[in-house]
Amino acid sequence: MLSDTPVLIVEDNAFLAVDLSEAIEEMDGRVVGPANRISEALDLLDSEKVSAAIVDAHLNDVDVVMLTCKLTQLGVPFVIQAESELPETIGFLHPEVPVLRKPIHPSAVLTCLLDEIRKNGRLGITKITEPN
Repeated sequence: MLSDTPVLIVEDNAFLAVDLSEAIEEMDGRVVGPANRISEALDLLDSEKVSAAIVDAHLNDVDVVMLTCKLTQLGVPFVIQAESELPETIGFLHPEVPVLRKPIHPSAVLTCLLDEIRKNGRLGITKITEPN
């Protein structure tokens, strides 16, 4: 389980944000956000402890590159969700970051995120188990 690990959700679809939030809470994680704008997500990164993130690649306010670069700078593992092709800049700057194609079940997103947390050794997590 996530053992109170704070996970930032950046998603402009309210239904998806709720589904992801519920999945995180079911795994005993702590939801940060959800944020539906990059500026809001950046503010949360400045004011909250964040150990992992789920980022929608196509938000309406600005390009997500600023956010993904900040996450990388802070050493926060993340996954990207996208309905369509990623902006080329994202693929170039973050070739190692998993890109998940929507629609995708929240448990699959969390399984991928847990893998990224493990790879990065970013543990405020005592024990990680796969979602059921």
